Amino acid sequence: MPRKGADPLITRLEPLRPRGLRVRVHLDRGEPFEVFLEAVDGLRLGVGDPLPANRRHHLLNVDADVKIREAALNLLSFRARTRSELRQRLLAKGLRPARIDLCLDRLQDRGLLDDAAVAAAFVRDRLRHRPRGKVRLVQELRGRGIESNVASQVVAQVLEDESVTESALAQRAVEAWLGRQSAATLRALASRDDRSASEKAYRRLRGHLTRRGFGGQILAQAIATARRLAAR
Repeated sequence: MPRKGADPLITRLEPLRPRGLRVRVHLDRGEPFEVFLEAVDGLRLGVGDPLPANRRHHLLNVDADVKIREAALNLLSFRARTRSELRQRLLAKGLRPARIDLCLDRLQDRGLLDDAAVAAAFVRDRLRHRPRGKVRLVQELRGRGIESNVASQVVAQVLEDESVTESALAQRAVEAWLGRQSAATLRALASRDDRSASEKAYRRLRGHLTRRGFGGQILAQAIATARRLAAR
């Protein structure tokens, strides 16, 4: 029979499937509720323990922190993410911003969240598969929430580590573009007679390279290289 005026007692901790990470807390009065087992263990709660309002509130706060951490780790298990990307995904789940930021601070302190490492991996992938100029690489990193100074430093460091110059990247971008063009476009690009067709091909190539972050002398050299290769 329920005890009048006393704090509710925990009568059962029911493990929930599939992995038993969460439990349903049964009380001698009131509706049962679900929390992470880690939260229960962290407060050293067990069957027979009283659960006054302040302790229940504490339990639910700890559970909320565990929930955010588990959601963050699950997202990171699929692929590395920047702090900004991870924060946006967690916000989309309706989680509280203040708790999210605290969780991300902890993950960062543990080395599980590293914007510079994510940025470096991203840049290396671009260098191998989709060559870009420094400006575009920094822009793309900024779009992923990387701070401007970190983005610039990472791009410079990766290019140095990989012994790659921006001119070499521009040439690779040119070669890839030429490989996708028709024979007619290649003839037009190399032509000195049909100015209209040559100008059209030139504008297409220039636009392609500009969108990939190449400019100035590097752009001019890349276009000259493209015309020379097209004439072969």
